[in-house]
Amino acid sequence: MTIIDQKLVHKLIENGVDAALIPGFIRSLANAFLINPDMSHCQANKRLKYLGWEDVEIDYHTFSLAINALETKGLNQLKYKSAPWYIASFKTQAPGPRI
Repeated sequence: MTIIDQKLVHKLIENGVDAALIPGFIRSLANAFLINPDMSHCQANKRLKYLGWEDVEIDYHTFSLAINALETKGLNQLKYKSAPWYIASFKTQAPGPRI
């Protein structure tokens, strides 16, 4: 897991996403991003709510981390599909305490 992935996990947990649900959340965000690559974080939040993530709202920083993490893993080369391509390298353990 990269530093960006670790920061993303930490931010998502701060934003109320349970660690076990993070891969599904990332899949939803990735698929939304593939449909509209130029969306803002506000548009992403609307799309995520439409997909059932009513209790989660991401800020601009978290959105930027997610897009960076996805692009690092080759999002631009992918077509709309399910999460296994991302989950395979994504650990869902909550990050340890910050020192």
